[in-house]
Amino acid sequence: MENHLLELEDQIVKMLKTVYDPEIPVNIYDLGLVYGVDVDDNKNVTITMTLTAPACPAADFIIEDVKMRIESIPNINNVEIKLVFEPEWHTGLMSEEAKLELGFL
Repeated sequence: MENHLLELEDQIVKMLKTVYDPEIPVNIYDLGLVYGVDVDDNKNVTITMTLTAPACPAADFIIEDVKMRIESIPNINNVEIKLVFEPEWHTGLMSEEAKLELGFL
């Protein structure tokens, strides 16, 4: 069961890497906006994430996109998105690839 949940988490991360902020050419996972992916034994998923700014104009779009893409994975029962602003997002949370893409390296 543990291996199946890890495989499911990998599928979720792959799907998160297909979600983009329309204003930034890097996916939300590599931007460091995803703080946690939790899958329980009943295949309910909780994504804890943030935005680059609390007043992000694309917030609703991004959250709905995350929810729809995760729900599209077979065997997922429920998806909950927890939007948090603590800790505050900063560029240090980005992957090396994202930093390179955006000119921070």
